[in-house]
This record gives sequence, C-alpha cells and structure tokens, in this order.
Amino acid sequence: MNQAHQHAIGMIRREFLQVGFSGLLSLSLLDMLRCTANSSPLVNPMTGGTVSISPRVKHLILIFQTGAPSHVDTFDLKPDAPSGIRGTFKPIQTSVPGMTVCEHLPLISRHFEKLAIVRTMSHKYNNHLNGTHEMLTGHSQPGAFFDKIASRNDYPSFASTLEYAKPRKDGIPNGVTLPTFLMEGPLVWPGQHAGFLGPKYDPWLIKSDPNRNDFKVEEVNLPPGIAVERMSNRRNLLNNLGRISDRLDSGNEHNGLDEQRRVAYSMLLSRQVANAFDIQSEPDHVRDRYGRHMFGQSLLLSRKLVEAGVPVVQANMGRVQNWDSHQDIFRRLSKGLLPPLDQGVSALLEDLDARGLLDETLVVLTGEFGRNPKIGTEGGVNPGRDHWSPCFTSVFAGGGVVGGQYIGTSDKNGAFPATRPITPNDFGATIYQALGIDPELEVKDKLNRPVQVVRGEPIRGLFA
Repeated sequence: MNQAHQHAIGMIRREFLQVGFSGLLSLSLLDMLRCTANSSPLVNPMTGGTVSISPRVKHLILIFQTGAPSHVDTFDLKPDAPSGIRGTFKPIQTSVPGMTVCEHLPLISRHFEKLAIVRTMSHKYNNHLNGTHEMLTGHSQPGAFFDKIASRNDYPSFASTLEYAKPRKDGIPNGVTLPTFLMEGPLVWPGQHAGFLGPKYDPWLIKSDPNRNDFKVEEVNLPPGIAVERMSNRRNLLNNLGRISDRLDSGNEHNGLDEQRRVAYSMLLSRQVANAFDIQSEPDHVRDRYGRHMFGQSLLLSRKLVEAGVPVVQANMGRVQNWDSHQDIFRRLSKGLLPPLDQGVSALLEDLDARGLLDETLVVLTGEFGRNPKIGTEGGVNPGRDHWSPCFTSVFAGGGVVGGQYIGTSDKNGAFPATRPITPNDFGATIYQALGIDPELEVKDKLNRPVQVVRGEPIRGLFA
C-alpha cells in the first residue's frame, strides 16, 4: 500500500463485530453442513418456478487488482492525448490486428485472441471500500456514501450467493479467496464475504502467500472464519469446531451430529482439495513459468483449485490497495506490478487452455475502479494518478467469451464512456448468468425481506 495515502475513516465497532469472519459468535462448519443438508429449491419470483439454468461455465477465476490499476496505462492507452494525460508507456501490437496494449504486458499481448476488453466500466464511487463492494457483489453497499467498512448488512459475494443457491455435499467449497484478506488495521473491505446471507456462506480464505516455502493447507480459514492457522492436527480442529457448535446450539443438539462431524472432517481431509493446496508438488518448470512471486503462485494455486472442482476462486493481486498509485505510478507499474501480473496471467491462460479448462473457466481481471487520466502532481517529480470510477477497464477470457474484441469505447482521454456505460450491476449479472444463477433470483436479507440477487443486464456481445 502507498503509505502516503491514508483514509480519514473511523471504525464503527458494532459493524466491525457484525462481520464475523473471526468473531466468537460465528457459526461453525457443522452449521454450514446442516444448512446444506436441509436446503430446499430456490424459487424465481418472476416465474414462480424453481431456478434451473444450465451453467455457461463451471468455474470463475476473479483476478482482483486491489487498489485499482490504471486503465489508461494498461489496456486503454491514449498515446494521442495531450501532455499531462498520456503516460510514458508505449502501446504495442497484440495477436489481434488493430488491438494494442501497454509495452509492459508483452506476454498477455500474445493472448488477445482470447480476451474481450470492456473499456466502459463505470460507477460513482471513488473510494476503495465502496468501489470494492460494487465490483465484488454487483451492488452498491447499503448505507455507504464514503468508505464504509464491511458489515452483515452488505450484499453477498459471488461465491457466497453460489453457496446459497447451489450448496455442495462433496467436500469441495464453492468459493476460495487467496492469498490475502483485504483488511487494513481494523478496516475490513466489504464485498469479500456473504453479507446478509450470514457467515455460514462465507468463502474459504487462504491467508498466506503460496510462494512461501512453508505454505500449508492448514492455513485455510473455513467459514465462518474461526481461526485455524498453523493448527497441524486437523482432527483437533474438527473437535474445536464441534465444541463451538455445541455451545452455540445451547443444548439443542441435532440427531446425527457425529455423522455431520464425520462429513466435516472429510471436507478437511478431502484428498481432491488437499492435493490442490499442495502447490509444492507442481514441477519446478510449471512454477517457474507462473513466476516465483505472490502473483504467479496465487494464479497457479487458482488453476489447481479449479482443477479440483472449486467453482469460484478470487485471487487478490497483492495486499490491500496494492495498485493504489497516487505517486510514482510509472515506476511502480513498470518495475513492480505489471511484470509479475503479465507472467502470471499469461501462464494461467496457457495452462487452462492446454488442460482443456479454459472453455469452462471464466477468467476476469479487474480492479475496483481506474485511475484519473490527468496525471497528478502530488508526487512532485514522481507523479501518479488519483482514483477514477467514471470510466475504467475490465478484461474477460475463457468460458465462451468472444475474444479478440473491444466492448465499448472510452472518450479521447479515457475519462468517460463514449458508448454505453457498463455498471457493476451489469458486471454482476454477467458473472451470475455465466455461473448458472438467475440474476432475477431473490434471496432473503437479515430482516427476511426478498432482495433480488443483482439488478443489471449481462454484457452484450461478450459471449458466443
């Protein structure tokens, strides 16, 4: 994170406690299993029937550039813009005639026949927390007008809604987030968990860098986030979960609890999932191809999880606000951020394609917004770009995406959409439809009120 950029935000203690990703009042894995066992078909309120949509894809890898990358210095360069707007990077030709990309993404440039570049993403929040909620849920955060920390009033993440709509019983989680939880001190970024659906639908969380030599599967936080880091004996972990569940049940013990514990234990020891976390079993040449850094190894782990059957993987490209370049943006991008991203993403696309997984895996690259086309002076001799949400870029590949195309056009400076804006609602509707979830599906909030899962229109022309 850029230490020069600080938020003047207070923490609301009540909301922080509501998050529950590590709270003492969180429910246990056993409660998740009970809900799974007792789930009933969901009803589409628009038709009165049960929701049944054939998924267009089986997996989603959401590559999240926390802090917001500069669209005008990566996928939507403006080399003819006036001084003070155009950056120092040059466009290079790609595998698709007429399409260009930043010179510091040469490996990705070879895969443009697979990519659809959406250049008119747009929303109204120039704040990190609000923008993150927008892009990770497809909704504006309830009650937010400036940065607002996560609470259980928020909308659910994509993986959480999938777990609610299509719970699994095979020991494979519906969602995994890696390798960082977006949190700065007491400030928890919204959009990462299940929001009003409750902690039992939170994605699994991996809290350590898979590039570390001592990376272990035991460093997985299971929903609802009871801390399990560095607990080497997973049966002890299960017993701890069971004791917490027993206390929360307050004597209302369910029949068949031992069987539920057995199933819970099987989830922890699932060979399919455990093998995915064993990143050190990958051949050295594969690991080298992705890059021996957090970006590359996180994307390699994402591929392994997809191969193990996990439907939704969110790979955060760095710790919170890693791409937030108010100062020294051109050096930070060219030396520290774009080369590992270029290596990791290109290796991921090649690997998925070679393994026959790309057609069924939707890969999305995005941040919470873009950067101001006007170069700022805050950095003096090392200028940067400030936050900019009116226009930015998201990149799609795989899963039936029609590659080799731009969708939408920004204006001459990259400041505003010149064609129809694509909102986070549309972004969310696109992802839900691809995952086989009806965007018009209604879920219940904390007050048992029906809430449509997303309001938007899937991006036109994106899929075949």
